Amino acid sequence: MLEYDYPLFRPPAEANNVILQVTLGCSYNRCSFCSMYKTKSYQAKNMDEIKRDIETLAYSYPDATKVFLADGDALALPSEQLFTILKYLDEKFPKLRRVSTYASTQNLTEKSNKELEELCKSKLNLIYYGVETGSDVVLKKITKGVNQSEIIETLNKASHAGMKISATVILGIGGEKYSSLHVEESAKVINATTVTYLSTLQLGLEENAKENFYKHFEDFTMPNDEQLLHEQKNFLELLEPKSKTIFRSNHASNALHLKGNLPKDRDRLVDELAEAIHVGKSAFIPEMFRGF
Repeated sequence: MLEYDYPLFRPPAEANNVILQVTLGCSYNRCSFCSMYKTKSYQAKNMDEIKRDIETLAYSYPDATKVFLADGDALALPSEQLFTILKYLDEKFPKLRRVSTYASTQNLTEKSNKELEELCKSKLNLIYYGVETGSDVVLKKITKGVNQSEIIETLNKASHAGMKISATVILGIGGEKYSSLHVEESAKVINATTVTYLSTLQLGLEENAKENFYKHFEDFTMPNDEQLLHEQKNFLELLEPKSKTIFRSNHASNALHLKGNLPKDRDRLVDELAEAIHVGKSAFIPEMFRGF
């Protein structure tokens, strides 16, 4: 019987896929808005234990085609260890097509271009990447530990290696004061890179994150739903992706769920947002049905 170390998080798109825990916690774990791994100290799991878990999962899900590597950023593991894990997954899951994981600017920086290419060839071909914002001002205030140029560089590094990227931008992360800056600079990041999937979600602060967040972001004021939809509309209007990008705002935090392909559906998405803003609160998903 496989026992996970909780809390365990995974992207919504991985809900029906095999989850293999290869690390505990997050190797950075200092983003002020995030409370996901505050109860854990980062560590790599023992390889023998990982192999036993793979065997257990393969026995339970012999026809699985997709595996997600948890926790926060398995890509922080040394490449040789990742290659060993990927090889064993490929041996035990005969129908395996894709392995995915969260990734950060920090651990993508630590990998060479060749390492990323080889990892992609070994079926680690999708990463989930939290852009959050493209604004250097806001990135500093949320203690992300990176800047815009580093985000662009590492996203392009991953895509050039052949990896698909699912990128996330957080609506409201700049507060009322930096909303326009957040939107404009985040659009610059997306327009300067090649992401396969792009999603927006609305900022939500857990109680255990608020004190630290406001300590670093003293001039933050939380936007309301209407302001956030205006922010999303402005963001979409500025997007000029290099290639087809699948867009979603169906995270449980969102006041309005949208989906489409960019740039083809951009005008429709903007029109849907404009209509929802015009109608007002009755068009929004009730807060009781939302979560972060």
